[in-house]
Amino acid sequence: LGILGAETQVVRNDHPLLDESLEGFQALVVSPGPCTPEKAGKSLEVIGREKRRLPILGVCLGHQCLAQVLGGRVVRAKRLLHGKVSPIIHNGEGIFQGLPSPFTACRYHSLIVDEGSLPPELEVTARDDEGEVMAVAHRSLPLFGVQFHPEAHITQMGRELVKNFLEIVGEVQG
Repeated sequence: LGILGAETQVVRNDHPLLDESLEGFQALVVSPGPCTPEKAGKSLEVIGREKRRLPILGVCLGHQCLAQVLGGRVVRAKRLLHGKVSPIIHNGEGIFQGLPSPFTACRYHSLIVDEGSLPPELEVTARDDEGEVMAVAHRSLPLFGVQFHPEAHITQMGRELVKNFLEIVGEVQG
């Protein structure tokens, strides 16, 4: 984010700041982690509280947290992927606008969002080559989740995806 010119503040998911409204912030990125959404500190609570006010990008665990807050379930993946790359096939909209499909992305996860549990307001926007959900977007709010790691050097188009999110933030705040 900083490389793209965004002013950032990193806050651990258990920090007392997260007990309050994030009034001064323009967006929220909920980052990866080694646990389940239930063990992700205050992530579920903050997403639930801020989802109608702030654009949100969930990455890996953050993606799972976002989906769970909105009514989806998180389940074990068919295969564990740690440091592996997969093709990401996407719909070319939102954070994927202007990106080639497919592109390869780095994955580190053993859990995924269960597509059958997703509420109607969440749209699957990307899948891997086996059909697993790799990204979701809310149909009317600027809420996005990606199961893969756009920040990883071996992810193609990661910087462009984050740039697209920042452009959406600018339009929402604009």
